[in-house]
Amino acid sequence: MDSLQSIKQRFGIIGNNLGLNRALEKSLRVSNTDISVLVIGESGVGKESIPKIIHQYSHRKHNKYIAVNCGAIPEGTIDSELFGHEKGAFTGATQTRGGYFEVADGGTIFLDEVGELPLQTQVRLLRVLESGEFIKVGSSKVQKTNVRIVAATNVNIIDAIDKGKFREDLYYRLSTVDIALPPLRERKEDIVLLFRKFASDFAQKYHMPPIQLDENARELLADYRWSGNIRQLRNVAEQISVLEKERKINASRIRSYLPDRESQLPALVNKKSNESDFASEREILYKVLFDMKSDLNDLKKVTLDLIKNGSESEIAEKNQNLIEKIYGKESYPKEKTNIDSVPLNSDVPDISKTKSEDKYDYVETIEEEEPLSLHEKELEMIKQALLRCKGKRKLAAKELGISERTLYRKIKQFDLNDIES
Repeated sequence: MDSLQSIKQRFGIIGNNLGLNRALEKSLRVSNTDISVLVIGESGVGKESIPKIIHQYSHRKHNKYIAVNCGAIPEGTIDSELFGHEKGAFTGATQTRGGYFEVADGGTIFLDEVGELPLQTQVRLLRVLESGEFIKVGSSKVQKTNVRIVAATNVNIIDAIDKGKFREDLYYRLSTVDIALPPLRERKEDIVLLFRKFASDFAQKYHMPPIQLDENARELLADYRWSGNIRQLRNVAEQISVLEKERKINASRIRSYLPDRESQLPALVNKKSNESDFASEREILYKVLFDMKSDLNDLKKVTLDLIKNGSESEIAEKNQNLIEKIYGKESYPKEKTNIDSVPLNSDVPDISKTKSEDKYDYVETIEEEEPLSLHEKELEMIKQALLRCKGKRKLAAKELGISERTLYRKIKQFDLNDIES
C-alpha cells in the first residue's frame, strides 16, 4: 500500500494536518472493501478527493467512476438521472435511457450533496444499498446493480433527520464509515503551503512571476477565518496574482482582498424558535387558511345575531375586536342615533314591527321564472308554427327551418296530430 505522501502527490493534496492525515488513512483502509462511506465536511474542504482515492485503490478501479451532484439536479428528474427511464415514461422521454446506477455497474458512484435528495429518491436509494435492486422510471422490471456508493454532505444530517428532511435508516446505511475532513481554519499550518501552491499554479497559467508573502502577510492568512475554506483561499490567490503589480505582498495588501474579519466571527443564534415560526411555506398557507376560516365563522355568528336581535350598537360593542380586525379601527363608524321620546298613550304604530318591516323595503322582490327545458321549448315552437300556418305542415316546416320529414317525425313524437286549422 502506498504511503500518505505518495497519495498526496498523486491526487494533489497539500497539508500535514493530523485530521487530514487521519481521513486519508481511513480512505485507504476501506478502499479494498465494499463498505458504504459518508464523507462529512464544510463546503470547499475538498471532499471530492476522498471518493477518488477509495475508487483508485479498490478492486473496482478499472470500472467506471461517476460523480453526481445531487443538489444540482432538479427534483422532478433526479429519479430518471439516477435510475434511468423507459420510453414514454414522461413527456420528452423519446427513448429508453440508462441511469447512473446502470451505467456504473461494477464501479463506484460518488453522491455529492446527498442531504439534498428528495425523500422519495431516498427510499429508492435505500433499496439499492440494501439489495442492489432498482426499477427504472416507467418500468415494472427489477434490475440488479453492483455499485460501490460513496456519499458526501456539508449539512448536519442529524438536524435534517430531526426536521424530517432525511431518512434516519438511510443515514445509518450510508454512514457505515464516516470520514470527516477538517475545515481550513483548523489547518493553520497548511494555509501558507496551499497559498504558495495556488500562487505558483496561477503564475504558470498567466505567465507571470509568482506572488511572495512577507512574514506579516503569512500570519494574517494563518489567523483569518476562512469560511469558504480551500475554495476561498484559491480565489484570493488568483485575485492577487492577477491584480497586483508588485510580486512582494505585505499584510496591508492582503487585508484589502479579505472580507472584514469581525463579520467572520461566529454569530450568536437563538435556538429557541417561536411557536409561530414555520419550517415551510405550506404550513404558513395552512395557518392563513385556518385564520380566514375562523374569521368567517365569527362573521357568520355576528350576522346571525344581527338578523335575530336587530340591535346594531349592542352587537358592535360585543364584537368590537372582530370588527376592528377585519375593517380596521377607523373604517367602522360609530354613529349615535337620537331617538325622540314618545308618549306611551299616543297612537303610534309599533316601532319594532315597522322598523323590522321597513328595514328591507328597498329590496326588490324578483320572481324567478322556472326555465323551460329544451324539450318544452321545441314543443311550444312547433305548436305555434302549426297554429299560425293553420295546420299546413309544409308551410310550418319552412317557417321552422326544418325539413317536412323532420316535422312529421316531431308531430308523431309529441302527438300533435290533433292540431288543425
